[in-house]
Amino acid sequence: MDRPALKLALLGCGSVGSQVVRLLQEHRHDLTARVGAPIELVGVAVRRPELQRDAGVPRELLTTDATGLAAREDVDLVVEVIGGIEPARSLILTALENGASVVTANKSLLAEDGATLFAAAEKAQRDLYFEAAVAGAIPILRPLRESLAGDRVRRVLGIVNGTTNFILDKMDSLGSGFAEVLEEAQALGYAEADPTADIEGYDAAAKAAILASLAFHTRVTAADVYREGITEVSAADVASAKEMNSVVKLLAICELRDGPNGPAVSARVHPAMIPRSHPLASVREAYNAVFVESDAAGQLMFYGPGAGGAPTASAVLGDVVTVARNRLNDVRGAGESAYAQCEVQPMGDTETRYHVALDVDDRAGVLASVALAFAEHGVSIQTVRQEGRGDDAQLVVVSHRATDAALSATVEALRTMDFVHEVSSVMRVEGDPNE
Repeated sequence: MDRPALKLALLGCGSVGSQVVRLLQEHRHDLTARVGAPIELVGVAVRRPELQRDAGVPRELLTTDATGLAAREDVDLVVEVIGGIEPARSLILTALENGASVVTANKSLLAEDGATLFAAAEKAQRDLYFEAAVAGAIPILRPLRESLAGDRVRRVLGIVNGTTNFILDKMDSLGSGFAEVLEEAQALGYAEADPTADIEGYDAAAKAAILASLAFHTRVTAADVYREGITEVSAADVASAKEMNSVVKLLAICELRDGPNGPAVSARVHPAMIPRSHPLASVREAYNAVFVESDAAGQLMFYGPGAGGAPTASAVLGDVVTVARNRLNDVRGAGESAYAQCEVQPMGDTETRYHVALDVDDRAGVLASVALAFAEHGVSIQTVRQEGRGDDAQLVVVSHRATDAALSATVEALRTMDFVHEVSSVMRVEGDPNE
């Protein structure tokens, strides 16, 4: 016997929302077969219905009453692709309270207040799925949430922002400066007119919070994630990385560490040098990749387009199919898993490595004094390279692993020395197999 259609409401119809509509229409027969019942789009909430939209979006379904659409009692599934905190949070809560299951791509909201959303879904006994919130079409959240649920994940290391990866990749391949490549990225549509969320690391930090929460069964918010953007990365930094056979990437790094009170979580986003032999070093253009290390599965890498309307809509539709199946069978998928309640380790306690470039006097005793400054702060030096420049010289020091606080203190001490003209570059180093 044919089952009645499941009714779906869409909140937002921008680049992702319009692609969701297209895929629902183009694949409706396949989706019906995969779900076990048709999915009927019953409304699309937009702010400005008068705008010219893709021809595939039925104008008769457009409404400015997002709250009314989310609250409809006959709606089974609500897809939220508005983004931002409000009104998205209120709309999702309204949908759950009125009995709908929810699929969202809203990384910012999940990273800031995911606990409220998960609690509402639990109370309503409805699904809250969000695969599209991190890394576009790449299936990374469900493997962490489900496939690796029987394993212990130790580390998640990822390139999760396409804009910054495009910029750093072009700086590496062309030798260009940051400002020049940013302008190119904006012209090509890889960067927004206001690129702050991307280049200052806010976007990647929200994604890191979600990844850490799932990987380590602990509530981690965007405020818990240490964040540095790429605006201070210079052509000289990229060139220095090349000399070390490395490349600069903006990395989201989430780790499970031994803390003073038990297991602790470290979550950080910052530019770092990684060796060209590392799998993430070959991620080019605006692509994303996430590297996962776990006890039993070992090392896994997930790679693909990390943004864009169609790739993100693909992830949304994957969640829609799963949530629709659950709805038909009157079951729920995995909810929040935060049982571990690990402490979030401050950045100062996190162990890392540094690449430090110094412009110094070219005279006897300078190198020894620099080495002493590192030793006094408990930081061991791995390599030193010196280049003469007339009366001056440049020292490039790469440290062994030490706490970030010790490394920062070392750099501050170097800045006070009279023979140091400038600390021209400070960058973390990751991924060395010999560390």
